[in-house]
Amino acid sequence: MATALVDLYGSGSEQFDQIVLPEGYRPAEDEDFMGVQQRAYFLQKLKDWKESIIEESRATMAQLQVDSLREPDIADRASSETDWSIELRTRDRQRKLIAKIDAAVRRLYDGEYGYCEVTGDPISLARLEARPIATMTLEAQEKHERIERVSRDD
Repeated sequence: MATALVDLYGSGSEQFDQIVLPEGYRPAEDEDFMGVQQRAYFLQKLKDWKESIIEESRATMAQLQVDSLREPDIADRASSETDWSIELRTRDRQRKLIAKIDAAVRRLYDGEYGYCEVTGDPISLARLEARPIATMTLEAQEKHERIERVSRDD
């Protein structure tokens, strides 16, 4: 990620000025957890992720308008329709992902980002790096999935 200029405005009386992240900045364990630089970093990461999803969606829509599903051969048409069906399902999943990204950004503005919604404990930086929309610590997520699996099996 290049040097980023990020606007951070918290809710209520909490307000952050524009933050310039050093080139190649990565959150470190020895920093204050969810301090200004870490918030700026994850905000930029979330915004970049959302923008790339939106760009992919635009490209899909443009291609869908250009491509014709009027293949002369019925087998070719079926294949094209299957490909587009898969592509559109992928875009639908990404639409849902955008909602999760937006929720993460709201949590970041509210000062709740990076903390487990179940235990209130900090979520590890490694987990947030891998899954910036994470809302639970790894342990809480695993427990949640075990309970969900048991409920589903009943």
